[in-house]
Amino acid sequence: MNTAELRQKDVAGLEAEVKSLQKAHFGLRMQKATQQLNNTSTLRSTRRDIARAKTLLAQKQAAK
Repeated sequence: MNTAELRQKDVAGLEAEVKSLQKAHFGLRMQKATQQLNNTSTLRSTRRDIARAKTLLAQKQAAK
């Protein structure tokens, strides 16, 4: 997900996005553990997307 797209979301939207990204990351980790994951770079990108969303969420909450 793009940073510009995340900036347009409100706090509730960012929280939902973080939750869905964490769920997706968990699924990828399980696929890796069972050796079903072909593209391991998706783990890195989802982890960074989670961090990006959490950073923007913290910034929006601090601005209140």
